[in-house]
Amino acid sequence: MSITNQMESRDRISSPRHEAPVASAPPALKAPFPAPAPLPTQQAAEGIRFDFNLGCRVALPAGDWRVRLTDLDTGNVLYETTIGAGTVSSAKKYFVRFGIEIHDRTRPNRPAVVSHAYDAASQPVLIQFPVGTLGDIVGWFPYAVKFQRQHHCRLTCAMSAQLIPLFEEAYPEIEFIEPDAVRPERYYATYNIGLFFDDSAGDWQPCDFRQTGLHRTAGYILGVDPFETPPLLALDDERRPIEERYVCIATQSTTQCKYWNNPEGWREIVAFLKDQGYRVICIDQKPVHGHGIVWNHIPHGAEDQTGERPITERARWLKHADFFVGLSSGLSWLAWAARTPVVLISGFSSASNEFSTPGRVINYHACNSCWNDPRVRFDHSDFLWCPRHAGTPRQFECTRLITAAQVKAAIQRLPAFAATVGTPGEN
Repeated sequence: MSITNQMESRDRISSPRHEAPVASAPPALKAPFPAPAPLPTQQAAEGIRFDFNLGCRVALPAGDWRVRLTDLDTGNVLYETTIGAGTVSSAKKYFVRFGIEIHDRTRPNRPAVVSHAYDAASQPVLIQFPVGTLGDIVGWFPYAVKFQRQHHCRLTCAMSAQLIPLFEEAYPEIEFIEPDAVRPERYYATYNIGLFFDDSAGDWQPCDFRQTGLHRTAGYILGVDPFETPPLLALDDERRPIEERYVCIATQSTTQCKYWNNPEGWREIVAFLKDQGYRVICIDQKPVHGHGIVWNHIPHGAEDQTGERPITERARWLKHADFFVGLSSGLSWLAWAARTPVVLISGFSSASNEFSTPGRVINYHACNSCWNDPRVRFDHSDFLWCPRHAGTPRQFECTRLITAAQVKAAIQRLPAFAATVGTPGEN
């Protein structure tokens, strides 16, 4: 007799769609993450196998077994069943300190055949991050570091090859690989970090990311302290790129709701910064970006350092900037990681969605925070997504009504701005 437990069946029915971009192939053809090994990787007595690769997994040979899965931290019995040959798999795919107890029912007076308490110390553990995104990974990676230090495991992080140089030398105790290099049979445990929009059962994340904040969701998935901490960056070139005092800006994003849609905003801010004696350096990937009839251009007066450049080069520009002005996008997260003061302009996301900064700019008089509203569903394929006011005069009012005066006030609150009289290279 072969059965699959009820939790696994529910996973198959309600497995959430992962929203991370997938490079080089449409989502229907390539999963966001490499799958775990077909068989659990840990061998136990009587031919039983188990592991914690995407939840707690148990594979049993022919016999008459009683299996119990528990949460050792809460004392809850999560699942208990009798089974012949078959598999048992937990519904919860995020970190749980599982206990596994398996009894042979033909020997009722004997101790458990398998009694295992999750312990990742010195064990190989894999944490997988989606490719095709910068800010998410910068925000999530510090929680992987916390996991490694809390559990003393041999941690491997799978991420985009473009991002590995940012972290590899700063964290020699962690192995960094590209997703295609994952060998799933190696690992005692695996955890996937992402934004799970349709996880109503809470199987992939214990708390909805729209309520915890973009970065802190990784802390909850991994069971570590969700307090935010920027990662260390390893730059191959630490030199200051120019002698004069300068500010970095980034004005482009992946969807129009993330832009600062005030038509005069960037022009006024660039002029204001230049009047204060700053050079204004635009470090976007693209000088022009958009879709259909909507195209966004590099602001007039900004110096063009856009282009297909290594992420480490943009981090170098950010490291020496007096401060950074940007959107809820990857380069704001990179500036945060570089310990550069950030003025972050966003209306589509709530202020708690991103890292803490005194330079957060939002207009609460306008419609705002739709990204963090679980009643609406973000659509990555719709460049003009505006779930509440699409096609009306109020479309994108969340940032269109953020004024240049608001942004100037946020800049003026920064201690770095107050210290504009000084010698280049002081910061």
